[in-house]
Amino acid sequence: MPNSDSAPSASTAAGIEPAEPVLTPLTRPRDGIPEVINTQVALRRAVRELSAGTGDLAVDTERASGFRYGQRAFLLQIRREGAGTWLIDPEVLDDLGELRDFVNQQPWILHAATQDLPCLHELGMSPTSLFDTELAGRLAGFPRVSLGTMVAELLGLQLAKEHSAVDWSTRPLPESWLNYAALDVEVLEELRQEITKVLEEQGKMEFALQEFEYERNLPDPQPAEEPWRKLSGIHKLKGRRNLAIARELWLSREALARSQDTAPGRLLPDRAIMAAIEQKASSVPALLQISGFHTRHAKRDAPRWMDAIQRGRNTRDLPELRSAKPGLPHPRSWAEKNPAAALRLDAAKVVLGELNEQWNIPAENLLTPKYLRELCWNPPALISVETVAQKLESLGARPWQRELLSPGFAQAFATV
Repeated sequence: MPNSDSAPSASTAAGIEPAEPVLTPLTRPRDGIPEVINTQVALRRAVRELSAGTGDLAVDTERASGFRYGQRAFLLQIRREGAGTWLIDPEVLDDLGELRDFVNQQPWILHAATQDLPCLHELGMSPTSLFDTELAGRLAGFPRVSLGTMVAELLGLQLAKEHSAVDWSTRPLPESWLNYAALDVEVLEELRQEITKVLEEQGKMEFALQEFEYERNLPDPQPAEEPWRKLSGIHKLKGRRNLAIARELWLSREALARSQDTAPGRLLPDRAIMAAIEQKASSVPALLQISGFHTRHAKRDAPRWMDAIQRGRNTRDLPELRSAKPGLPHPRSWAEKNPAAALRLDAAKVVLGELNEQWNIPAENLLTPKYLRELCWNPPALISVETVAQKLESLGARPWQRELLSPGFAQAFATV
């Protein structure tokens, strides 16, 4: 375990504003824009070439969030030294088995892995080990960890991000989009090398390796028990009946979006759902007078939305005003419900603040906030460094976190 003398020394990680660097624009992949692999013959060639390369796979995906239903990948980008960059269209390929067998035997480099891994898991793909350059940047203390920012600060390159939110289900994909997609993986190996140097200099490489392995094994996010409660603006609705209408509109929209492979918000925006409830629309013509129901999709399906409103008005299955959230109450209520836990949480936050200053690691990376709350609400019966470490281990804290945090937490809790 490194000591505090290994605190960050890189200017960006230390919070010192560096001189504005002169960046070299990265405009085109060094080997040109790759073709899109969309036939089984071409896919076999891609796998053959990638197998002949060396080193880890640089991997990225492009999704069509806000355009299509779900979060599946519409383009895979894979690069390996000696094999170049390959752009693969998983939507049109009937069999990804050969690619899957290959990539599942390789270590990967990704940026913001938790964004890409779920859609790759949908395709049956996962790495043998992982290096997440965004997470590495957080542990190194970089204040901004987007790919473009880190590439600028560590590689001196200017990476354009103008196509990050486009509809990647478009076919054929424009050349400028393919150029952007290829560049995203072209920089990952070099970025990994540079951020590794920073982590090693700071004595945090072991921290990072443990975090990468934890991230690699995280389960994919599961849908909420009542996902309709995430409608934007729903907190303004009063009464269980209005919540029932909101639920029915959400369910109707979700079913239609799934059947049409369209993002739900393109069919009917959340604000339109809230407006229809607040204005008590009672007919299709009245509905069409409400802001948000003027789009082609909303107009066409207006009878469907009216039927959902009527179901909500007539149902006897009224939702509770507040969801029955599992787990602990919100910390705002701790002082009243569990004063000792509130004191422990305050004391633990002081410890985290001190370690943040010492190591320049964000508090949420020092310990997952959920774990912190659980420890403070349900601490060990007997407080010691060992029992606190055991509790943290049971919650999922990694060895480096337990070693850093347990002494301070035990001392802080002993005085509460």
